[in-house]
Amino acid sequence: MFDITEAEIKGIVETIVISKDPLVFSMIPAREKKKYIILCMIIHYFEKDKKYSEKEVNEILRPMFEDFVMMRRYLVDYNFLDRTTDGKSYWLVANLEEYKQFDIRNL
Repeated sequence: MFDITEAEIKGIVETIVISKDPLVFSMIPAREKKKYIILCMIIHYFEKDKKYSEKEVNEILRPMFEDFVMMRRYLVDYNFLDRTTDGKSYWLVANLEEYKQFDIRNL
């Protein structure tokens, strides 16, 4: 989707990430590329082949940023998560291996 450099990831960590453990962001940027980088970081908190209720997704996202509902929507809109039509069940569709350079726990 975007060509992202290690320096750009580092820049997000230095300017927007308040805490790595737990992961907390100061804001969700309006610029698409920066937002995408943040979403690439967030997906590492979801497990492959696991179904999550909306409540469980919210519990993962709530500590990261105040508007966790918006973050949940972005994760679906950017095709990192998918959900049932009734929104009761979510699951990771992104291949974490393809996004391993964004795993904040390893930065």
